[in-house]
Amino acid sequence: MKKALITGITGQDGSYLAEYLLEKGYEVHGLVRRVALEKPDQRLARIAHIQNDIELHAGSLESYPSLFHILSRCKIDECYHLAAQSFVAESFEDGFSTMNTNSSGTHYLLAALYQLQPECRFYFAGSSEMFGKVRETPQRESTPFHPRSPYGISKVAGYYLTINYREAYQMFCANGMLFNHESPRRGFEFVTRKITHNVARIKMGLATELRLGNLEARRDWGHAADYVRAMHLMLQQPEPGDYVVATGETHSVREFCELAFREAGLDYREFVREDPQFYRPAEVDLLVGDPTRARDVLGWRPTYSFRQLVSEMVAFDIAQVERAESVSVAG
Repeated sequence: MKKALITGITGQDGSYLAEYLLEKGYEVHGLVRRVALEKPDQRLARIAHIQNDIELHAGSLESYPSLFHILSRCKIDECYHLAAQSFVAESFEDGFSTMNTNSSGTHYLLAALYQLQPECRFYFAGSSEMFGKVRETPQRESTPFHPRSPYGISKVAGYYLTINYREAYQMFCANGMLFNHESPRRGFEFVTRKITHNVARIKMGLATELRLGNLEARRDWGHAADYVRAMHLMLQQPEPGDYVVATGETHSVREFCELAFREAGLDYREFVREDPQFYRPAEVDLLVGDPTRARDVLGWRPTYSFRQLVSEMVAFDIAQVERAESVSVAG
C-alpha cells in the first residue's frame, strides 16, 4: 500500500486529493496546524467525511524541526505540497508572511525530505499567477515568468526550489503550474465563490448587490476534482517533469457572473457593481493555459465544462443558504 502526505489537506485541493488517493488504495496522511485539531468544526470541515480514514499530523511549514520530526516518524512514498497562503489580495496586505510560508516552507519541506526520505516523490503546487504579466498567450511550460504579486513571486521561488532539488540531488520532484480551479469547496474570499455565494444570498432575499473588482479580467477556470488527478499522474511517471494544467479556455469575471446569476433565474446586471477598491495594485488581465503536454504525456483531460462548474457551485451555495435559513427559522 502506497503512503502519501498532503500538506494543505484541509483546503479545497487537499480534500479532493485525499478522497482520490483513498479511492486508489493509498494510506493518506495530512499536515495540519495544531489549531485545526483544536477547532475541527471550523478547520476540518472539508475532510470531516473522511477524517476517520486519514491520519493527521500537527505541524508548521514555518518550522524545519517540526517537518523533520513528522517525516522522521512517517515513512511516505509521495508528498503533495499544496499548503500555501493562496489568496492573492492578502499577499499584497501581508507579503512577508506569504513569502515565509510559501517559499521558506517549501524549502524546509524539501530539505527535510532530502535528509530523511530522498526517494520520496515530491509534487509542488505552482500557479498560473507565476506568469503574471504574460509574454505569450496561451501560457505553456516554456513561457517566461513575470509574477505580479507577492503570492506569484513566492510560487516562482518554490518552483525553482523544486527544480533545484531535482537537479542537484536527483530527487523525483515535479511542478504543476495549475491554472484557476474552483469547486463548491472554494474559500469565500475567492472571486468565484464570492459570486456564487452572493447569488444564493440574493436569490433568498438576504442581499441586494454584489461588488467586484475588474469584471473584464479573464481566467482559465477548471474544476479542482479534475486537477488533483493531474497531480497524481505527475508522480506516476518514469521521470519527473513540469506541467501546465489548464482547460485551454478563457472566460471573464463578467461571463462568470452572467452564467451564475442565470442559473438562479436572475440578471447579473441588476445586482453586480464594479468597485475600484477590489482592484489589485498590479492587475493580471489574462491567463489561459496550454495543456498540450499534460494531455500528451500524462494522458490528462478535464471532464468538467465551464458551465458545469458554475452550475454545481451555484446549486451548492443555494442549498447551503437555504439550509442555514431553515435552521435559523426553526431556532
